[in-house]
Amino acid sequence: MADDADFAPAKKKSSDEAEKRRKKLTPGSLMKAIVRSGAGDVNPSDGDQVIFHCTTRTIEGAVVNSTRSEYGGKGKPLRLVLGKSKMILGFAEGFPTMLKGEIAMFKMKPNIHYLEEDCPVEAPENFPKDDELQFEIELLDFSKAKVVSEDFGVVKTIISEGQGWESPREPYEITAQISAKTLDGKVILPSKEEAYFFTFGKSEVTKGLEMGIGTMTRCEKANIYVTSDYLSKSSLFPSLEALQEEIQFEVELVHFVQVRDMLGDGRLIKRRIVDGKGEFPMDCPLHDSLLRVHYKGMLLNEEKNVFYDTKVDNNGEPLEFSSGEGLVPEGLEMSVRLMLPGEICTVVCPPDYAYDKFKPRPAKVPEGAYVRWEIELLGFEMPKDWTGLNFNEIMQEADKIKNTGNRLFKEGKFELAKAKYEKVLREYNHVNPQDDEEGKVFVNSRNSLHLNVAACYQKLGESRKSIESCNKVLDGNPVHIKALYRRGMAHLQAGDFDDAKQDFEKMISIDKSSEPDATAALLKLKQKQQESEHKARKQFKGLFDKKPGEISQVGSDSIDSTISNNNSQEIKEEIELDETTASTTNPNDKNNNKNNNMEREAEEFAFEEERIGILGRVFPMAGRIFYSLGLNRCSIL
Repeated sequence: MADDADFAPAKKKSSDEAEKRRKKLTPGSLMKAIVRSGAGDVNPSDGDQVIFHCTTRTIEGAVVNSTRSEYGGKGKPLRLVLGKSKMILGFAEGFPTMLKGEIAMFKMKPNIHYLEEDCPVEAPENFPKDDELQFEIELLDFSKAKVVSEDFGVVKTIISEGQGWESPREPYEITAQISAKTLDGKVILPSKEEAYFFTFGKSEVTKGLEMGIGTMTRCEKANIYVTSDYLSKSSLFPSLEALQEEIQFEVELVHFVQVRDMLGDGRLIKRRIVDGKGEFPMDCPLHDSLLRVHYKGMLLNEEKNVFYDTKVDNNGEPLEFSSGEGLVPEGLEMSVRLMLPGEICTVVCPPDYAYDKFKPRPAKVPEGAYVRWEIELLGFEMPKDWTGLNFNEIMQEADKIKNTGNRLFKEGKFELAKAKYEKVLREYNHVNPQDDEEGKVFVNSRNSLHLNVAACYQKLGESRKSIESCNKVLDGNPVHIKALYRRGMAHLQAGDFDDAKQDFEKMISIDKSSEPDATAALLKLKQKQQESEHKARKQFKGLFDKKPGEISQVGSDSIDSTISNNNSQEIKEEIELDETTASTTNPNDKNNNKNNNMEREAEEFAFEEERIGILGRVFPMAGRIFYSLGLNRCSIL
């Protein structure tokens, strides 16, 4: 009989491998005799954990080794998981023929135990693997098993099924009945009426036990087998760490409170107080929905001042808002999206996810304030399903979402705006225009959305992704003026001056009416190129003026970083300035009507980038002066 090392884990064997191994059996190579009959009519199968005693003898009856104490063993049974644990061929074929409580004698030829070709386990030291042997097996128990750790150090068997499918995770609060014993029946932790309470992930219980509980559902009852390698130090069970043997825990998961670390850094914590209806997370408002909530907000100061309560300050009416539109603080919306209808929770939120970045800030909430919300999700309405809508109805729904994105873009909420445009683009994957007219409308709308996404990426400083979005338009229409212009501005932002110049010059060659815009862009490109060259010359000045052997101090990494950051910041500032002066033109400009045509077209398709009037080209500071006087113009959507 092998020791514990012989039953190390193995990857699940395919049916082909098992069949190939089974072909090694020959008549008379594996014989079975029943010593004591078992109970029931169910046999173990793949995925079952078997717990058994084994005594190995020679044909003459001499004991080679045994798990039983009367034959010099430790008195502790072994356990294997059929189809997963490594084992000799005789065991793999013998266990599925046994019943619970049965004692059987298996007579095996050498090639059926440790002399098998490519045997997955090694024979114990001084083991007579060349001899025909008898293996006496007592099958104590078997049941379906969940292998929790890859090395079989933690295995769970279910006594009674739980409710739902949600399992605990860090930092959930757990209430559980727990008892423990060794595999030979010695009680380590007696059962008691009072349940244990602990926080998952805080090392309050031993590692292996926590791993097993992490696979359980509410009200489930299970046995969790933990080897000594997983009996780590714990505050609730300090005596278990010193044990050098395998422990069987019996656990009933009475209850757990969902506690979620929303950011992963401990700053934004959602704690469920009252369970909602439905299954988490399938019945949560994960998608953009119309939400109805009651909430109370308080400051986390000594006084715990309440700054808003819908039941008091909103005449008892709940707050209704559409998610994904930036209408409530980000931390509040993130938490509500993970609630079930009827659920009540508390949320502790840091300033940057509460009101520091949200406008308007409540008058009673100072800057830098941590807040605590008590939230009840009364219900929600899912967004309208486009299935069954005709083409015109689909385009109307698309325009609604797009207009919301446009508003978010104006408010500077570029990530949220981008999410709206991308949502429509995903829905467009399932839209099939029925004729040429619908096809034209559809393509124009889709191009407009791609260019709006590109504008968002440009505002976010992600010029490469902006270029990719423009390419989606240009792949279908290489002469799309606005896509060329948008991509050229993205290349300019990225410092790809040659590519930007190529796009702007292509605009002029395709459509003469775009010449004023392309010319202005080329002027800006030239300015940026000159600034970049000037900074490079200044940075490396004197580098080649030194004699051989001398060291020329060019500039530290911090200076390089500052220059790079300044370049990026200048580009971003200009984009923002151009948004506010996009429609500014000189009344005497002979191309004024053509520019107005482009602006009207932009209103239908995408955000326009910069438009520099003649005054702006002659006097670059004019725009900033007008801006400081409050005379800036609004950007066109």
